[in-house]
Amino acid sequence: MRKVLPALPWASAVVISLIVAVVVAGSAGKIVAAGGIVFLAVVLHNGFGLGLGYLAGKLGRLDDKARRALAFEVGMQNSGLAATLATAHFTPLAALPSAVFSLWHNVSGAIVAAWLARKPLKEG
Repeated sequence: MRKVLPALPWASAVVISLIVAVVVAGSAGKIVAAGGIVFLAVVLHNGFGLGLGYLAGKLGRLDDKARRALAFEVGMQNSGLAATLATAHFTPLAALPSAVFSLWHNVSGAIVAAWLARKPLKEG
């Protein structure tokens, strides 16, 4: 089992990429037309989630580790599930925000994680 663990993040990334590719392929023209506003909404949604999650932990007097965990829990969502449900129950265009979020939150999450990893944890 331990030999498989390093491959799991890559497998997850591949599956999410496939879901995003299906959503994007279904409505490429509409994506170009709506792309800017959707991207802005996704970036704001993700940024507010990360920031407000951390702030909620601070207001709740959680330690630094718990604040960081809460920030990621609130800021990162199951976008693959959202894209699949939107496509199944609505249209491929309805899945656009979750498809964009799938890409964006992997970028923003990696950036925030790298930034936080450079900051020492505060005790208590």
